[in-house]
Amino acid sequence: MLALDLRRKANAPLNVLCLGAHSDDIEIGCGGLLLDLLRQRRRVAVDWVVFSGHAARHREARRSAALFLRRAARQRVAVHGFRDGFFPYEGGNIKKVFEELKASVAPDIVLTHYRDDRHQDHRLLSELTWNTFRNHFILEYEIPKFDGDLGVPNCFVPLTPSICGRKVKYLNTVFGTQRDKHWFSADTFMGLMRLRGMECRAPDGYAEAFYARKVVIAT
Repeated sequence: MLALDLRRKANAPLNVLCLGAHSDDIEIGCGGLLLDLLRQRRRVAVDWVVFSGHAARHREARRSAALFLRRAARQRVAVHGFRDGFFPYEGGNIKKVFEELKASVAPDIVLTHYRDDRHQDHRLLSELTWNTFRNHFILEYEIPKFDGDLGVPNCFVPLTPSICGRKVKYLNTVFGTQRDKHWFSADTFMGLMRLRGMECRAPDGYAEAFYARKVVIAT
């Protein structure tokens, strides 16, 4: 795996690959991190890949990416049409997408799903991420859900209330198809970031949390 050298200057280029099974996953799992990176760095290039997006969900995915990536120096957004809930049965075709990504991107950071997520689509993407990007810095993000599968993350990104507010505002503004879900609410998103902020003693009380399974420390 590659080390993430955080000593680099703010104007140094940074390439980020975001992988999400569904059209709101990236935003929920690492939207705050992305907004903060884009606030602090001038030369962030983002490849944003959503694997399941049909009709309204496709439009929401693209609209959301446009909001979150406003400050990106470069952005490439791809929304695929794999069937929600059936990823393990479409694994061969999804694997082909990963192989194409492997040949076309050179990310400094890869953001993907938590390996032990109970949603089968999420787990498959996490597995293929590690299978494909074997020499990269990978962070796995978390998605709150009814299954109750939140774990014990070991990597935290402190966030300001302003960044948290923008993340939640964009989620609630864009994803109208999800507003009837009992878990899709500002309280859920802010509550999780507050909990993670408490766990890492974030200066402003908020954070996103990740699983960093392999890390090289550059001294």
